[in-house]
Amino acid sequence: MVEFTKQVGNKIGLHLRAAGEFVKVAAQYSSDIRVYHNDKYANGKSILGLASLAAARGARIRVEIEGPDEAAAQEALEALFDAKFYED
Repeated sequence: MVEFTKQVGNKIGLHLRAAGEFVKVAAQYSSDIRVYHNDKYANGKSILGLASLAAARGARIRVEIEGPDEAAAQEALEALFDAKFYED
């Protein structure tokens, strides 16, 4: 298992479009992906689950990845956060 913590940097936070971008990347990997914010967590392959976390700009998000391609998934998802979900 690998994990990382990132700050949500796009202007609107982890809303439906940003969640869709996350799921688009996550779906490319067979690993299980769990996303945590405050006391809630969501399946990283569920748009509605991610949006329900209500993570605004500046929120700290922890992502846990477990599976055969976890390192590649981590690299791709960290790049998505760094690119601010391609919004800014």
